[in-house]
Amino acid sequence: MPEITTFEVVSIWGILIIAIIALLYALILRNQIIKEDKGPKEMQNIWEGIRSGANAYLRKQFRSILPLIVILAVVLFLSVYFVPPSSAALIRFKGMTDAEINLIVGIGRALAFVMGAFFSLAVGQLGMRMAVQGSVRVAAASKKGLNYALKLAYRDGTITGMLTNGLGLLGCIIIFMIFGIDSPDVLLGFGLGGTLLALFMRVGGGIYTKAADVGADLVGKVEVGVPEDDPRNAAVIADLVGDNVGDCAGMAADIFESYEVTIVAALILGVALYLSTKQIMWVLFPLFVRGIGVISSIIGTYLVGVGKEKNAMTSINRGFYVSAVISVIGFALVAIFYMHEWRAFFSVSAGILLALALNEITKYFTDTRYRPVKDIASASRTGAATLILRGLVVGYEATVWQILAIAGAIIAAVGIYWGQGFTFTLYGVAMTGIGMLTLTGNYLGMDSFGPISDNANGLGEMSDMDKESRQNLADLDAVGNTTKAITKGVAIGSAVIAAVSLFGSFLTSIALVQTQMGVPSNQTILAKGIDVSSPIVFVGLLIGGAIPWLFSSLMINAVAKAAGAMVEEVRRQFKIPGLMEGKVKPDYEKPVEISTAAAQRELITLATFVILTPVVVGLVLGEESLGGFLAGAILSSQLLAVFMATSGGAWDNSKKTIEDGIYGGKGSEAHKASVVGDTVGDPLKDTAGPALNPMMKVINLVALIIAPIIIRVSATNPIAITIGILSVIAIIVSVMYSVQGGFKRKKVGEANF
Repeated sequence: MPEITTFEVVSIWGILIIAIIALLYALILRNQIIKEDKGPKEMQNIWEGIRSGANAYLRKQFRSILPLIVILAVVLFLSVYFVPPSSAALIRFKGMTDAEINLIVGIGRALAFVMGAFFSLAVGQLGMRMAVQGSVRVAAASKKGLNYALKLAYRDGTITGMLTNGLGLLGCIIIFMIFGIDSPDVLLGFGLGGTLLALFMRVGGGIYTKAADVGADLVGKVEVGVPEDDPRNAAVIADLVGDNVGDCAGMAADIFESYEVTIVAALILGVALYLSTKQIMWVLFPLFVRGIGVISSIIGTYLVGVGKEKNAMTSINRGFYVSAVISVIGFALVAIFYMHEWRAFFSVSAGILLALALNEITKYFTDTRYRPVKDIASASRTGAATLILRGLVVGYEATVWQILAIAGAIIAAVGIYWGQGFTFTLYGVAMTGIGMLTLTGNYLGMDSFGPISDNANGLGEMSDMDKESRQNLADLDAVGNTTKAITKGVAIGSAVIAAVSLFGSFLTSIALVQTQMGVPSNQTILAKGIDVSSPIVFVGLLIGGAIPWLFSSLMINAVAKAAGAMVEEVRRQFKIPGLMEGKVKPDYEKPVEISTAAAQRELITLATFVILTPVVVGLVLGEESLGGFLAGAILSSQLLAVFMATSGGAWDNSKKTIEDGIYGGKGSEAHKASVVGDTVGDPLKDTAGPALNPMMKVINLVALIIAPIIIRVSATNPIAITIGILSVIAIIVSVMYSVQGGFKRKKVGEANF
């Protein structure tokens, strides 16, 4: 590393140690959880079915996606041979030939891709397994009081957050220590690996969980009138398994890849600033911020549940705000004593403020204490249609406020670096994303707290616990719905900021290649920008805006078909003689099979569609049109994702409000209407909406990787034409396969999986 001081060397090693501390903290929390009581034998038997079902699904998912990981690792290795080494690579590997540099970078990028994929998989799988372990212990702990169960559930969820912090920071710092200022070339592979696995886990987990949830609720609650998580409902185990593979594993991988992608974007832009200013601090500052965030999250998360608050949300908020304050103080110290300037500090602080703003906006529109959810619940008195309409209104309105908050944060980044140049402005936006995810440990503690509490509440219902314990679990479950909604809002916001940062990196990367090709600096894409009035660029914008809608359509279609098969199966089993009387147990395995088949079928087809679309646009229409495509995809994804997540969360909590006793309570007509609203919202908030986060970042990362190739390869090149034609065919086949539910013709009445 050129021009690096002793302080900077020590700090880099310190960041490595902090990453290890995060992993050790996760291990400490894990040991604390495992020591807790698992409750009576009956509860453990039910829990064992959930645990084995979740583990079996994730094993099958990994086997399905492993071949694609191998293929893409080879493609990423070969991708460096289409362009000469970057300016940063020539500095880092001074004295080597181009062929030698490409070999080193190609191997590094491929290995980083595999590492990112496996780290993302590890975060999702280990986090989910601990959530499953924790749920039965939280259920048993509810006998000791609300606060004790809260502390246990939150610390269990924090394990996922610390794994994300530790592995994300560990991967980045190892790559940085090996490749130095050329690390962005390799980190592209690391980011794509994590993002692709997050897409798989979001798609598969989302389809799995909502197929089971919708089927269980529509038949159990509406048609038969049994309580939620009633053991006579055949889909109840599949539903509880789905909470784990969707909300735990899926969200963990989602936040992990945002954590990776924001550091990739920040380092790419930091290197660009280093090349122009010769100051390495722009490259190191994002890593310092990440290290501070890990320490602050450890302190804040450990404080949750240690007080005497009777409101679980109050305790969770206290830990969050303590972490935020510690982080801001740490950023200020780095700004004063290392950066010797305040602009980077203001940028990361703006990210924390944006996260707080998104928290409050999401909380207002989805929490049972505020007007939007109360209005939806009130609309249930006139039927499901009016309730659904009120939920649509809430989702549309929330989308406006969230996008204004994000726009405000980007404007702040522009103002902070006003007059410093476009690259500085893009760096400010990237640092806003870094700031947003400073408290990743807290966010994932909050998110995993939701499904852990949900599963614990289900276990309490199925094992017939005492009334006081059941109320404690119900209270935690209600708070968990809000925390899940909040973290979905933050995940979407961070995804948008990360995608905008990657968009800036996309422009910077193209400009650097154009400079290498001899294009004058005032004629590069970074200097000229992308002209949206150009018809070709506008076509790219239109296609990019349409992609999230088609993607969401395919996701919801998969849930609808699987839920239909689930409804038929649950109806069939409710007709089994002796089932309603409790004399016969339902066959829990069949619904699990239905959800698993539905989820696995969509993994490769949707990934193929997402990966190849930017390749086709770039090869056929060029790099500027590809830039328009990215802009359209980012905007459309944000609007759709917030709308779906907020509407779904509000419908869910309005149902919970009615179940607490208003408008006739459980079993009333108002309750049945709210269940219909909740089932409509389920695939929106837990399947299509969350999956848009990794989707938009996969698109941006693929575009970032292929952009230097597109500039140097003519659209009339035979290889380019061949790749374009094959990609178009693969996209069409993938979409048709997903729409039709596979090409195998089914018999009438047979499940279409």
